[in-house]
Amino acid sequence: MAPNSKNAGFDELIKLLLIGDSGVGKSCLLLRFSDDSFTPSFITTIGIDFKIRTIELDGKRIKLQIWDTAGQERFRTITTAYYRGAMGILLVYDVTDEKSFYSKFLFMFSILAITTQQGKDAAAENGYDFLETSAKANINVDEAFISLVRKIKRDIIDPSKKSAQAEEESSGGNINISGGDSSRSGNGCCN
Repeated sequence: MAPNSKNAGFDELIKLLLIGDSGVGKSCLLLRFSDDSFTPSFITTIGIDFKIRTIELDGKRIKLQIWDTAGQERFRTITTAYYRGAMGILLVYDVTDEKSFYSKFLFMFSILAITTQQGKDAAAENGYDFLETSAKANINVDEAFISLVRKIKRDIIDPSKKSAQAEEESSGGNINISGGDSSRSGNGCCN
């Protein structure tokens, strides 16, 4: 979308959701990404909350509207209404809590333990990207969000550029053999 008087501060608006069980760190992850802060105390989200952060990606200003859903069972019917219009979802679980991994929100993962490799394998098996993060230690937080936004931009916002690139490569045009996009390391956040 082109900037106009309503959205002069950004080129694109992307709605993202954080989903997962109660207490897995969705709010901490969001606070780390949006405000670069961390609180060790438990933050209970009542219903739904959201934060906004504008980033620059490939020369475009992208406004991220990030919705933090309540993980408690009693709020699940409320939060499903907020899924409409979302362009990406970060599935969040606590690596120290096996139950959070097997949650019905994360039913697509069907493995017996939660090692990093098994998380990667389960994500790959289901066509998802995977990236372990820590809001507390500020590890891979920005990378998780940026990786998801980059994928949304490529697949949803600019799909014609993706098809033009594929067509050029299949017709013997310029091919990048340097390893592709250096900002992706083969790991990404769930989407």
